[in-house]
Order: sequence, then C-alpha cells, then structure tokens
Amino acid sequence: MQISAAQVKELRERTGAGMMECKKALIAAKGDLKIAVEELRKSGIAKADKKSSRVAAEGAIIQRMSSDNKEVSMIELNSETDFVARDENFLAFADALVETSLNEKFADVSDLADKNLSGQDKTIEVSRQELVAKVGENINIRRLAYIKSEFPLGSYLHGSRIGVVVELDVDNKDLAKDIAMHIAASKPLVISGEEVPEALVNNEKEIFTAQALSSGKPQEIVEKMVVGRIKKFLDEISLLGQPYVKDPSMNVASLLSKHRAKVVSFTRFEVGEGVEKETEDFVEAVMSQVQGN
Repeated sequence: MQISAAQVKELRERTGAGMMECKKALIAAKGDLKIAVEELRKSGIAKADKKSSRVAAEGAIIQRMSSDNKEVSMIELNSETDFVARDENFLAFADALVETSLNEKFADVSDLADKNLSGQDKTIEVSRQELVAKVGENINIRRLAYIKSEFPLGSYLHGSRIGVVVELDVDNKDLAKDIAMHIAASKPLVISGEEVPEALVNNEKEIFTAQALSSGKPQEIVEKMVVGRIKKFLDEISLLGQPYVKDPSMNVASLLSKHRAKVVSFTRFEVGEGVEKETEDFVEAVMSQVQGN
C-alpha cells in the first residue's frame, strides 16, 4: 500500500516515533492513522499523542451570568481566522447572542435558528448571515450551554479561548470559581473515574497490557502493573483524581471534602476543540494560480 509523506509526518507529530516506525505502522494499519497510533503505543514506541487536543478553529467563548449568579449561558462562536474573532462586528454579535441565550434560557444551538436577537426584529440566523457578508468569513454558532443552579455558579474565562462553568451543591462562590479555574487548566473529561466509559477503559487496558507483556515480566506482575496504570489513567482524566492546581499536595476530591462540597456538574468549552482546520500548501496554491488551475 502506498503511504504518503504527509501521513508519516502526521503520525510522527502525534507520537514522536521515528520515520521508519511510523511508515511500518501505517502500512500495517492500511493507512488508518488511529490504528497506527494505537499499535505504536502498544509496542512502546509512541511517546505521546501530541496532537490529540490540537485547537484547529478560531473564534471566541462568551459567557453571561444572571445577577444572582444562579444562571449562566456560555457559547462558542467560530470564525475562520483569529483576525475576525477580534473584529468589533463579530464581538457585538457574540455579546448579543449570549445575552439572548441567557434571557430566553436556550439550552441548545437548535433553539436559536428562528429566534430573534434580544431587542431586534430579525432572527439570529439572518443576523449571522449578515455578519458573514460583512466580515467575509464563515461564522458558526458551534455550541452553547445554559445552566441553572440552586446555588451560585462558578465561572471562569481564560481570555476568550477557554470557558468553564461549575455547579456545586453548596453556597460557596469562591470555591466554585477555584474549581472552574482548575478545570480550565487541567481539562478533566468527567467528574469521577466511575463515569469514564467502559469502552475507553478497556481500550487503555488493552494498550497497557500489551506494553507490560512486551517487558517480559510474569503474568501476575503484568496484571498488577495494568491495575496501577489504569488507576493513574482514571485519576488523570477525572476531576476528583487530579492534583489541585493551586496546591498539588492534595487532589480535588480532598479539597471538596475539606469544604464539605460536591461538584454537581461542569461544562468546559475551548475554542476549536476537536475541529480540524484545513491547511493550505501556499507554494502549491501559487503554482496552481500561475498554471491557471
């Protein structure tokens, strides 16, 4: 099977493995990048999936909180370039959008299509299309969240790139904000390890087992190694198991216990998260223009 240099380059950047190892893995995986990454991890060659969380789209995260801090709306609005994400027209639309979302308690992007922006007589979709015409780029309302709580919510914005909202089961605004800042920095996937999907745990267990067996250790030692690695994996991706960013001597579970609090829910948005940005070969583009293609 023919494997391109671009495929090898992509796998090298994701794993840190050598060129020949990457090419062999891609051939064995018949060009499937995901399978090749897992095979390299199993063999112990891969260093890390460096690009798994690569931000690939531009735009902004916008929040709006109610006066009593018990309701919040958060939206990710995407643009094609960072230049447009800083444009006053883009930001004005974003502010109007999140204000409307909070006022109307919209919980999903699908709620927005035929609704009017607050104080205007045209729909959100018409306003979006007008903005596209004005800035010359595609503008996408990618996702939104509306959260209402019995107690004050914690929120945090890291510039306009990352936004977090945290709901606790106690009235402790400062703690909620600290937890929100931690989530912004540490990027947990779930609150506790018990919430991690079984399929994901089994996949990691398979990889850890293959790595441990390659060391030549006895089966009983391998089993203990895998148990330890799975626990570490679950702690790394679950909020309660992570070392608290302001005081790594304790984990988040210990911090919450100290304040007799529990995290009911959290929402974390990061601009462009999980969206692949198209890249252009400028040399090829210029040659294409010259040749009239």
